Amino acid sequence: MAIVNSRRQDNAAIQLLTMSKHFKHWAVRPRRQVRPPQVGDLDMAQAQSASGPPFIMRSLLISPLIALSFAASVFAAPPIKADAPALPPSNFARDAVLNAARDAPDAPASPAKDPEVKGETIKDPVTDGADSGPKGTVFNGQSVPPIPELSGTTLDQDISKGTWLVEFFSPYCHHCKAFAPTWQTLHEFYYTSDPLPASNKESSDSLNSFTRYYDFKFAKIDCVAFGSACSDHNINSFPTVVQFKDGKEVERKVGALPMKDEVKWIESMLETIKPGSRQKDGPKLPKVGANSSPDFKGAAVVGPAKEADAIAEATKSTTSTTSTKSLLKATKIAKETANPAGTSVPLTAETFQQRVTTTHDPWFIKFYAPWCHHCQAMAPSWHAMARDMKGKLNVGEVNCEVERRLCKDVNVKGYPTLIYFQAGERIEYEGLRGLGDLISYASKAVSAGDGVVDVDAAAFEALEKDEEVIFLYFYDHATTSEDFQALERLLLSLIGHAKLVKTKDPALSARYKISTWPRLIVSRDGKPTYYTPLSPRDMRDFRKVLGWMQANWLPIVPELTASNARDIMDHRLVVLAILNRERKEDFVIARRELKSAALEWIDKEIQAFQLERQELRDAKQLRIEEAEDRNDQRGLRAAKQIRIDMNEIDRKEVGFAWVDGVFWERWLKTTFGIDVKDGEKVVINDEDNQRYWDLTSTGNPIVPSRVSILETLPKVVASPPKISPKHKNSFFGHLIWTVRSGMSAHPLITLGLVIGLLVGASIWGRGLIRRGKAFGNTGSFFTVGNEKDGLLGGAATGGKVD
Repeated sequence: MAIVNSRRQDNAAIQLLTMSKHFKHWAVRPRRQVRPPQVGDLDMAQAQSASGPPFIMRSLLISPLIALSFAASVFAAPPIKADAPALPPSNFARDAVLNAARDAPDAPASPAKDPEVKGETIKDPVTDGADSGPKGTVFNGQSVPPIPELSGTTLDQDISKGTWLVEFFSPYCHHCKAFAPTWQTLHEFYYTSDPLPASNKESSDSLNSFTRYYDFKFAKIDCVAFGSACSDHNINSFPTVVQFKDGKEVERKVGALPMKDEVKWIESMLETIKPGSRQKDGPKLPKVGANSSPDFKGAAVVGPAKEADAIAEATKSTTSTTSTKSLLKATKIAKETANPAGTSVPLTAETFQQRVTTTHDPWFIKFYAPWCHHCQAMAPSWHAMARDMKGKLNVGEVNCEVERRLCKDVNVKGYPTLIYFQAGERIEYEGLRGLGDLISYASKAVSAGDGVVDVDAAAFEALEKDEEVIFLYFYDHATTSEDFQALERLLLSLIGHAKLVKTKDPALSARYKISTWPRLIVSRDGKPTYYTPLSPRDMRDFRKVLGWMQANWLPIVPELTASNARDIMDHRLVVLAILNRERKEDFVIARRELKSAALEWIDKEIQAFQLERQELRDAKQLRIEEAEDRNDQRGLRAAKQIRIDMNEIDRKEVGFAWVDGVFWERWLKTTFGIDVKDGEKVVINDEDNQRYWDLTSTGNPIVPSRVSILETLPKVVASPPKISPKHKNSFFGHLIWTVRSGMSAHPLITLGLVIGLLVGASIWGRGLIRRGKAFGNTGSFFTVGNEKDGLLGGAATGGKVD
């Protein structure tokens, strides 16, 4: 009966509307949209005003007839039975009623109840725009906000960060209307999904929520209201779903695809963002329009109800869920202890996926091969470290002979490879493989699992007594969650190198003269170094910040070991003190003198840097004043455009370090010819040029004294050095190294020399061949096979010659 009633309404409206000769002007006119003025609005208004009064009069006469006829057809229809299924009102009939009521002067747009919507009131989008906004829903017992509807004026700014899946639609497109429930269900399903099932996600703002974990958002944009924005993105049909990554289009799908195809596409995106975080067979999909997923087991889900009742039920469900969580939190068993047995757990591809990839738990894992001798030698230390980490850190191992595919996916290139995993991130351990080294790294990894610790002035001073290098992040109330998320990513890379903490203590801000937030500094032995970029993009640039940290995470005077040798020695001059730990008093005095020399040299370098920068600024200002005096506008513009870039000035960096002369005795003898038994010595090493200095300008050995070091260092840094260096290689070895270094430093010149040699050799070879032909046609100096001549050119007479 409801279907017949709906059809009667539509037929009555259509019959009256088609009677008008001006049907094309207003019969199919859509409901008015509250939208910003568009470019063509002025021209449309002028065209309507040009049509004149006749069109207005005809509309005023016909509109009341349509409204009266439609109302009569509604009241004349048979009543609907109580158990008849309710159908949504016809869009066409509803539009006709609203348009007719709006255009007629004697028929104001009063709300009209549709008997087929169980008392739902039809609201005018123009007069009741405040109440027509999208409402939240409930899925899996959780409140889900509406899909963000983007504005065309700010579209590019909104999608400039993270991954966005945007539906471009038209509210009058039948395919878009059919696709809307699918899009809504996808949004609800993924919004409420838990990417880390083992984690305790308290809210959507948690770092472990779907949106924050993948930085992935659903959205939509109305192409009727914002046609220019859709045109800019080449939207030619509706609906069109486009994937954006940091504001750039990655892929698009045109048309209303089935849910399984959309999910397959979305799962591939999520797997690309976080490799190994998605199930291979995909998730269990809900039905379109459902309010829970198939595997959801929880409180009763809100059923069909009025819109207002649904929102109230959502609030009630949220409150109930919060109370249940609090109760469970008070009574649940403590979280499973890490590494309860104190052993290295063998992992397969399946258990690796379940226990490492899809969890937030930290794991220290060894990838090995049974035949690898280094793996066999390290095995006792590895298992001893696992015992020491009992109850603290999960330790595992993967046999790459059995799990070849897993090791290939992890990009294992040698054995053994040690990798620390946590929350989808990984960092490879490249330090020494002794028991003490492994335990030290694992212990620091456990402390890093607590996150970036917040400190005040007193806690930071206590930390300075134990740590040589501390990275300090200053923040305030305006610092965003994106800033903290970028900061957390740095923790894994700093394990075993330095400590990272954060603060909002005004006392620390005053101590380091911080006036802008957020700000990052490093304190090395109490001496600060500042991260100079200040823009939000630079502060969140993981690679840029990590590169600066790597350049500053060494102490001012570190100990030279096998693990940090390259970081210390490459691309700089190094003042290397060769010390003996067994002479405790001399060892302490020598280290103190070396550190004093290092701090004094750093202060001199800072002063020289500031003086040089001021000289460049004065030179620029002098050019500006000279151009102003001459009234030379062209020269003035050129002078103002001069940019002072201190990075372009070539300065040789100087570092300081010390080495245990007893432990590295053989290397020191073969490289520098120094024996620590003869006393503590200092060498200034230039690794890039394979040379060093071990004597002062007076010919005496350099000793670990502040005076001796600071008197010699300026003469070594000078270009060219005022003291002759010694070379590490022999004469021929140094010659070969010089040629090879020159070839790598000047590839174009080397290529030109090689081509010149080849051309010269070709010319010489051709000349040699021509000279050979002058002696005979065979190209050799002697003609072979001519029996008519004698051995020395005499004629062969066939007889005896006197």
